[in-house]
Amino acid sequence: MATPRTRVKICGITRMEDALAACEAGADALGFVFYARSPRAVTPEAARQMALALPPFVSRVGLFVDAAPETVAAVLDVVPLDLLQFHGDECPADCASFGRPYLKAVPMAAGLNPVAYMDTYPHAAGFLLDSHGNGKTGGTGQTFDWDRIPRDLRHCLVLAGGLNPDNVAEAVRRVRPWAVDVSSGVEARPGIKDPARMQAFVNEVKRVDCNG
Repeated sequence: MATPRTRVKICGITRMEDALAACEAGADALGFVFYARSPRAVTPEAARQMALALPPFVSRVGLFVDAAPETVAAVLDVVPLDLLQFHGDECPADCASFGRPYLKAVPMAAGLNPVAYMDTYPHAAGFLLDSHGNGKTGGTGQTFDWDRIPRDLRHCLVLAGGLNPDNVAEAVRRVRPWAVDVSSGVEARPGIKDPARMQAFVNEVKRVDCNG
């Protein structure tokens, strides 16, 4: 059986031109950050404009960090999100309460057992393995030890944390995730994407998918 194509999510989109450039590069999903402390935070109104401009089959993902349920609901009233991504200590019931599929971020720097952590979120569509933890919430540009990822997991995995055009091919070869997620690794500066780096990132994923 052929190896499934590795999907690409580009997160932290803040500008219309970056959203369109990411789609042109071949991204499968774009992430909008609804966390005020992030340099990549966007308002629901700005995210709505970008989300409505995306071409068909590009997924719109909303990222939240310990947001109150009413805050998430208010964003959903404005932005047509396809998928939610929770990066904090949200409980399983809250994550599943919004009528959308969701990803739960696994804080790989926290020293926890990733399998046990995933098992507490039985309704998650998948899990995003990131280098956050110990007070950090992601977007640091740091990788984690990929050898800590258990093999033969039944869960759909999205690999994040310090990925960039120079290391994503090795990451895909070693981990074989369902998707990869990049933010700071394709930026000119925090919150501003670099079209050439986005294209290079997608090209590297395609290259390793084709050539192994």
